[in-house]
Amino acid sequence: MKPHTRAMIAAASFAVLTGKKVAGLYDHTTGQDLRIAAEARGDSVQGFDGDRAAKFGGTLPELHDAADQTFISCTRDGATMRGHDRGSSTAYTARVEDNVAQVFDHGQNRWFSYDVLDPAKDGQYYRAEVAG
Repeated sequence: MKPHTRAMIAAASFAVLTGKKVAGLYDHTTGQDLRIAAEARGDSVQGFDGDRAAKFGGTLPELHDAADQTFISCTRDGATMRGHDRGSSTAYTARVEDNVAQVFDHGQNRWFSYDVLDPAKDGQYYRAEVAG
C-alpha cells in the first residue's frame, strides 16, 4: 500500500471512530508532518490531502481517492475499521488508541502510527489531551 493511502486511511478512520476533525498528521515512520485533513458525519467522510492536492471521501463502506482514481473499502467493526485498498490489493485494519491513529498494512505486515493535529488548538495534537 502506498504511504499516502495509509495516511488517508488513518485520517478517515480517526474521524469516523472518534467523531473529531483531523487537521494534519505526524507520520511516526517517516518523521514527517503531513498536510491531510478529514471530517466524518455519520457514515460520510470528506478529506483533502494537501501534499498531493487530492480530495478523498465518500459514504462508507467506500472511499474514493480522486488523485489515484482508486477506491478503498472501509467497514466499522466496533472500535476498529477494516477494509481493502483496491489500488494495491492490500487489506488493512485501523484503530485509535490514546488519540493516536494506527494502521496495520497487511501487505507490509506491520503497524504505522500517526499523531493527529487538532484544528481547534493551534498546532497541538490530540495526543496531548491524553498526556496532559
